[in-house]
Amino acid sequence: MTREEKSIAIQNLTAQLADSNVVYVSDISGLNAETTSNLRRACFKAGIKLEVVKNTLLVKAMEASANDYGDLPSVLSGNSAIFIAEVANAPGKIIKEFRKRNDKPIFKGAYINSEIYIGDNLLDSLATLKSKEEVIGEIIGLLQSPAQRVISALLNQFKDKEEVA
Repeated sequence: MTREEKSIAIQNLTAQLADSNVVYVSDISGLNAETTSNLRRACFKAGIKLEVVKNTLLVKAMEASANDYGDLPSVLSGNSAIFIAEVANAPGKIIKEFRKRNDKPIFKGAYINSEIYIGDNLLDSLATLKSKEEVIGEIIGLLQSPAQRVISALLNQFKDKEEVA
């Protein structure tokens, strides 16, 4: 790669990182062509962008980014691939699903909404994270539940009084 190509690659990576609050880093080396293709297909269906990157270029892109990636660059050794998504738990679910049949991808770390997660031991926790929409839906459901019970009780009271009259 020439210097100019590296510079362009860093700019592209920096732009991708700036546009996303969810970035997972994993090692997908050693997967055969069919498995890699299946992983890419699953990512595409889930709205996840999967890209194999050079560690040095990713480190420079993280340094150039406005986001604070903390210790995440420390996991960039060996082969690395980034999963860029809108939903925080989507890449975790994909990685976990593929790990049922393979020992890869190995989760290295993640940047999720300004928080840093490092270590394969966190994969289960990240895969079960609830999305913002799911949490809001649960809160709305909890708030509506008491109000619905009060309304039902009042309606039942009015029906009972109408039947007596």
